[in-house]
Amino acid sequence: MAKESKPKKQAKKVSLWTLILTGVISLLIGAGGTYAFMYKTVRDAQTVNASMAKIQAVYQTLYYNYYRKVDATKLEKGAIDGMLKALNDPFSEYMTKSEANSLNNTISGSFVGIGIEVQKDGDYIKVIAPISKTPAAKAGLKAKDVITAIDGKSIKGLALEKVITKIRGKKGTSVTLTVKRGQTSFTKTVKRASIPVATVYGNLDAKDKTVGYLRVTTFSTNTAKEFKQEIKRLRQKGAKSFIVDVRDNPGGLMTTALQMASMFVKNGKNIMQVQGRDGQVEVYKSSKDYSKGFKITEPTVVLVNGGSASASEIFASALNESANIKLVGTTTYGKGTVQTTQEFKDGTELKLTIDKWLTANGKWINKTGIKPTIKADYPAVASLAAINTKKTYQEGQVSNQIKSLQKMLAYLGYFKGQANGYYGADTKEAVTNFQSANGLATSGQADKQTVVKLETQVATKVTEHDNAYEAGLKALGE
Repeated sequence: MAKESKPKKQAKKVSLWTLILTGVISLLIGAGGTYAFMYKTVRDAQTVNASMAKIQAVYQTLYYNYYRKVDATKLEKGAIDGMLKALNDPFSEYMTKSEANSLNNTISGSFVGIGIEVQKDGDYIKVIAPISKTPAAKAGLKAKDVITAIDGKSIKGLALEKVITKIRGKKGTSVTLTVKRGQTSFTKTVKRASIPVATVYGNLDAKDKTVGYLRVTTFSTNTAKEFKQEIKRLRQKGAKSFIVDVRDNPGGLMTTALQMASMFVKNGKNIMQVQGRDGQVEVYKSSKDYSKGFKITEPTVVLVNGGSASASEIFASALNESANIKLVGTTTYGKGTVQTTQEFKDGTELKLTIDKWLTANGKWINKTGIKPTIKADYPAVASLAAINTKKTYQEGQVSNQIKSLQKMLAYLGYFKGQANGYYGADTKEAVTNFQSANGLATSGQADKQTVVKLETQVATKVTEHDNAYEAGLKALGE
């Protein structure tokens, strides 16, 4: 999935003549107020026409007079991309046919890739979130990672579509990404796979069989239906309370978020609000139309983190503000805008931000996110950048890579010293003990085999000790 999708609304095609005619009729009926409306409409139309005349003049000059032959399609796309860039909005973009197909496949179908939601970020590409249980998630990619190169080649300035094409490929093949996380850069080689269509996964807690756990990976066309089926299945198995996990869920369809939130929120209560450019606010309330009469009244908590974006935030905020359901984890991503798409005959699409959405209580969370009721996160070691395995680390060296090595060894109980990046005798001893405990050659040097084994064990321990999940269990019992 290339980027977060939003519900597709039919774009209104209103001609200038229609607007003028409407204004004239209103003038006859309404007096001064409607005269002002008509005047503004005509004035805006004149502004647009003047701008288009200039754009057309530049286009024709370039096409006919540039010293080399010019590709008309490139000029067209360049003009469109330039206008969108002027908006300074990473979520508004012009998509080529292949990119539009990629978006549509994400909403309703399957695809081969590594499983990350991405968006344009200046000259490079930023990860919104890895999709759960995909190669990207298993490789340790995280929300807000910036991809700067693919297979050793810089992607600086490349269109989003071209980057996506480079990341995708045949199933079973691998792609190497150069990733910047904070001030640290590293590479990750990820094997491409079929990204699962299913968006909801559920099971009973390993110890308390009355607690049902549901992981929601995206808000796509069938997610609400899958969610309802999974709730029913877990109820039949004995679930009396639920933990709903939308961590690293990059969002999706607004309608799906409304449907799922309505399952928890009493009919008639606010779920969200949408505000257009004119300042008018439309309130969306829980109703049978959304939930189809299916309600969830059991005690529930929702797990969130920095990768929970847009539709995830609509869902989480609605449950928190209108159903008094606790949010557990870390502050969410903070995407408070709504996009729609306009399709063109050649298969290209325009994705445009048309509204901003507010929480049930009227708060705009854009760029600030939603703070959890209970703060809980994975240990700090989970956010460390991967160690460069092309190098071997040994006594006497100093680097940030060694600092990460020390923190990982400390997390597993092998290193007792200060993580300062200096590979001293205490670090060598810790590496030697780790190698001995794992059947590796006890050289005391952190070579590729040692580092890979170390990172694998750290990842396993982090996964087995999910602090947010444990805090969610505790909150259910309170």
